[in-house]
Amino acid sequence: MFTSPTPLPPVTDPVRLPQRAALYYGGGWHETIGGAIRDSVDPATGSSIASYAEATAADANAAIQAAAVGFQAWRRVPPLERAGILRQMANIIRENAVDLARLDSQDGGAPLQEMYSDVMVAARFIDYFAGLVTEMKGTSIPMGPDAVNFSIREPYGVVARIVAFNHPFMFSAGKLAAPLAAGNAVIVKPPEQAPLSALRLAELVGHLVPAGALSVLTGGREVGEALSSHEDVSMVALVGSVPTGRAIMTNAARTLKPLQFELGGKNALIAFPDAEPEAVAAAAVTGMNYTWCGQSCGSVSRLFVHESIKDEVVQRMGNHLARYKPGIPLDPETTMGAIVNRRQYERVLSYIEAGKAEGATIAYGGKRPSDERLRDGCFLEPTIFTDVSQKMKIASEEIFGPVQSVIAWSDEKKMLEEVNSVEYGLTCAIFTNDLNKAHRTAAEVQVGYVWINKVATHFLGAPFGGYKQSGMGREECLEELISFTQQKNIHVSLKPGG
Repeated sequence: MFTSPTPLPPVTDPVRLPQRAALYYGGGWHETIGGAIRDSVDPATGSSIASYAEATAADANAAIQAAAVGFQAWRRVPPLERAGILRQMANIIRENAVDLARLDSQDGGAPLQEMYSDVMVAARFIDYFAGLVTEMKGTSIPMGPDAVNFSIREPYGVVARIVAFNHPFMFSAGKLAAPLAAGNAVIVKPPEQAPLSALRLAELVGHLVPAGALSVLTGGREVGEALSSHEDVSMVALVGSVPTGRAIMTNAARTLKPLQFELGGKNALIAFPDAEPEAVAAAAVTGMNYTWCGQSCGSVSRLFVHESIKDEVVQRMGNHLARYKPGIPLDPETTMGAIVNRRQYERVLSYIEAGKAEGATIAYGGKRPSDERLRDGCFLEPTIFTDVSQKMKIASEEIFGPVQSVIAWSDEKKMLEEVNSVEYGLTCAIFTNDLNKAHRTAAEVQVGYVWINKVATHFLGAPFGGYKQSGMGREECLEELISFTQQKNIHVSLKPGG
């Protein structure tokens, strides 16, 4: 996602699970108040891995009260000291990276090697924002010899961070870095589909900050609604789906709290006739993130390929798809994992059936793998449709699965209209050897993040975020840190008597 994968050290020990099915807040572990204990299920086998607590609104209230106390202590820690504590967190995460990766792989279904890279990226996020603490700067305004006027940045207070299931640890750990660096208390709500690594995170690093400054509340909709509507939660940040974003915005409107959203995408790869078919084919497959079964907001699920090179591109894609063969996620050799749970698996299958019913043609995949070892899991072959029109369901709706649509085009104006016709606007990849055409097209596409002759890679420090329904605000950059602060102006009169 950010760089080439970090090599995974050899592993032989059993997966290390969280020690308690409880909630972490106020510097300690608490049983849920009237909530249930649920099992987290391995999507590769259908078997239970471990139990976790399902937080209720009452749990959220207790955690928010503790976080408000923790905030007052944490905000008073000098920025450079906060940075040092964050770097300790990053080091502890690296020391436990293999265990954390194995836990995420079993809980969420993604291949072990990729989850190990995710853990290392989370540590990099924390180090990055630790290094930016001195950049939360204000400004001064000239007022003449009798006054000084300046602004400072202060943290908001209690921040709720609600994250998605496709990168469970990277989001749970990496996304707490900016608000903590800014001096806020953070309540992490990890994905209910894969919550275990966030609990392990609390076990490993919770003691480093004042009691209440970091909380982890596992659970579903009830706790999410409580966090987003509570008057003592000052800000909510979400990585998730558009429907979830809309629900949180509705809840947050009651208290007019600021929001930061990184939501879904129905992203396009545009290939012009002068593009190299081999390069387009390789990028199309890589950019679909088949390693995560296409469960990525940035996946290029719509391929707008000029009709003059379409057939060759599709034919060459088959060679690259061979790298992605579904397998047991904990096997270090696996290159494509399982879909996160049965519900999502059935949803993806319904889109494949819809594509066939609407007249699209399956060029590759579309079936369960034949490997008998995978029969009980949520496995699906990489699937590519051709003969797709933009009006089809598979081309207009976010599937969040390993399903890609090839749309042939000849009219550039019409193609750009179709690229921009969806409600999403997260990423776009453009392939051409014509620099003018590349820049012109980048200006036309209604998205927040554009690659030219590249795909899928993020660059730490480069603002990532979407247009339209794909979100608000930017992440992975200085702007993310600043977004978790509010500005205060101070006027000082130097004239006797004011």
